[in-house]
Amino acid sequence: MSATLNLLAPAKINLSLDVLGRRDDGYHMVEMIMQTIGLCDSISLQARSDGHIQVLCRHPFVPEGQENLAYKTANLLKQLSGKSSLGVTITIAKGIPVAAGLGGGSADAAAVLKGLNRLWDLDLSSDQLAQAGLKLGADIPFCLMGGTALARGIGEELTKLPPPPKLWVVLLKPNVGVSTAEVYKKYNDSAVHRRPDTNRLIAALAAGSLEAISQAMANVLESVTFPRLPVLRHLKQKALEFGALAALMSGSGPTIFALTPDYRRADAIFNGLRHQVEFAYITTFKEVAKK
Repeated sequence: MSATLNLLAPAKINLSLDVLGRRDDGYHMVEMIMQTIGLCDSISLQARSDGHIQVLCRHPFVPEGQENLAYKTANLLKQLSGKSSLGVTITIAKGIPVAAGLGGGSADAAAVLKGLNRLWDLDLSSDQLAQAGLKLGADIPFCLMGGTALARGIGEELTKLPPPPKLWVVLLKPNVGVSTAEVYKKYNDSAVHRRPDTNRLIAALAAGSLEAISQAMANVLESVTFPRLPVLRHLKQKALEFGALAALMSGSGPTIFALTPDYRRADAIFNGLRHQVEFAYITTFKEVAKK
């Protein structure tokens, strides 16, 4: 058993997000196409033999105790293993903005699941890891899979999709925050003016048709977040004016991402808008290995 393991935990964006209904337990049923990107957190796992789980992170908005999702993930795996002596120190270096709609916490949890499966010699299958992750967050199974996928249910019913053509991704996060729970709570189907065409988007990704990809993308949660945070509508419109192929809010926000096949155009979007936001970054799509 290796004593230390270092992993990358990549962020995600939503190329589409549709809400299909609501279950009796309050969870919304969604249909969305999710994509891993190159922006990452760095996770270091150091095995301990004293049974303790410790989380270290210098980011002021990331808890280091039992409220941290990485801690909960390690604790769940420890319980599943039945071995009280298993312990780990988890060190998280944040590259992904916190509460940005980019899945940073879920990505960290997925990295911990994969890493501890190896570090603790648990020999759990990919399905077993996904089932464990789902107990802690609906995005974790996708973060385990990575790449490009269609997500249904509450986000856990995953279908692997072929990777799209290479596109540059410009991330723009203003200094505002949103509550995912509140956005879904206030979602009203009648307020949606544009829905994604999921089937067309899947076909466009497979065909590598950039025009069709841009025409099929949409996020119905913009109908909730944009009226409350007009800066997001402004950033989306400006990104398109700077020549983005498409621009969309990721998840429930507040990050806007812009797509373009041309790096020079990505750089123009980045430089044109980075002074208006708290966080700006240029990256690409990323495939993620299962193991």
